[in-house]
Amino acid sequence: MASLDTGGDSGHKKGPGVKKAKKLSTRVDMTPMVDLGFLLITFFIFTSTMSSPAAMQLFMPKDTDKKEEQNKAKESGALTIMLGKADQVYYYEGQLAPDGSNFKSTNFKGIREVLIDKKRRTNAEDLVVVIKPNDEATYKNTVDILDEMAINEIKRFALVDITPNENEPLKATEARNGVK
Repeated sequence: MASLDTGGDSGHKKGPGVKKAKKLSTRVDMTPMVDLGFLLITFFIFTSTMSSPAAMQLFMPKDTDKKEEQNKAKESGALTIMLGKADQVYYYEGQLAPDGSNFKSTNFKGIREVLIDKKRRTNAEDLVVVIKPNDEATYKNTVDILDEMAINEIKRFALVDITPNENEPLKATEARNGVK
């Protein structure tokens, strides 16, 4: 509450012939304004919506009776992409053949066509892309291949460490092609 009191001695002379000034008492009562402020704060607190939680959609694996088949993907729907140095991309479909006959190399422009072709030939529920960057792949290449998954709307993919028997043909191909 605030008040302003202007009454009291104003320093003017008193006596005959001096006209008295009319004394006014000015008092501003702030109580209704404070009440209105708290009422508005209460109104906005009760009517505003708190931030709603944003949940990420997850694609969970299907339930199977056999425990060993829970994480298996169909070989016909699996595409493994390996990232090497100097923006080189290597891939194979299904399992890697012992002689490496299905091991192929391309670049980031070519991998999009490979993904589109694989997506066209494979049932959407069976398509799984396994991404394996080796120790010489850059962070940019990993982000680029994840962008390709988003661009091609591939829902099921995993980022996995590369195995030594997969890294060996990758290094041999890079050495044969003179990739530095």
